Amino acid sequence: MSVDRERIISACNKALRPELFRDYAPNGLQVEGRDSIGDILTAVSASQAAITKAIASGADALLVHHGIFWGKGETRLTGTLRERVAALLSAGVNLLAWHLPLDAHPTLGNNARLAQLLGITQHPQEKPTDLVVYGEFASPIDGEKLLERLHASLGEQACCYGESNRPIKTIGWCTGAGSDFLEEAAGRGVDAFLTGEASERHFHLAHELDIHLFTGGHHATERYGVQALGEFIAEAFGVNHSFFDQPNPL
Repeated sequence: MSVDRERIISACNKALRPELFRDYAPNGLQVEGRDSIGDILTAVSASQAAITKAIASGADALLVHHGIFWGKGETRLTGTLRERVAALLSAGVNLLAWHLPLDAHPTLGNNARLAQLLGITQHPQEKPTDLVVYGEFASPIDGEKLLERLHASLGEQACCYGESNRPIKTIGWCTGAGSDFLEEAAGRGVDAFLTGEASERHFHLAHELDIHLFTGGHHATERYGVQALGEFIAEAFGVNHSFFDQPNPL
């Protein structure tokens, strides 16, 4: 079954409400392909590998969390950007991307889906645009046990920083590059903070704030929202959906 592209985009925008966010990437259609969509491939990022997979599998649309256009970044169609766009256009494959709205959504979002994976009960968000969220485990867990859970769920790139000895009952988290929310989370009194990646300064902050800081990998923590959105579209419109997971330790 094929569906008009604009119906799918409209449904996603209605669910994700990108107009509420001050994003630094265009949400929705980034590269225009065929008017009708019957097969969707989802991936975390619009890499050349994901584009090649979408073309080879006969997908009408590649739906990603990380598109190919960013803020004040490069806008000249040269080098790798040209190659990606040229491949999409020549094959008639649509590129669809939702960034921050797909982090924050209370059921489809990366944060919500990561909580389900790790057994965290998420507290209600104060605002629909909240990118850092809070919750708790059913019973306290120590840092080593949580790191083991992260390794099992996300992969060997998971790390823990800081030397806090307190058991972990409450936790804040933000998938991807959310480490700058560390101080905000510590100010809320949580025992731990989880994100995808951290910078050098966050090692020191974790020690000084006496908080467990966990990183699980930018890619690894953001595999889930785009799959949920793909399934949402598949159920709503009867189209086919599959997920391409390109290994990425970062």
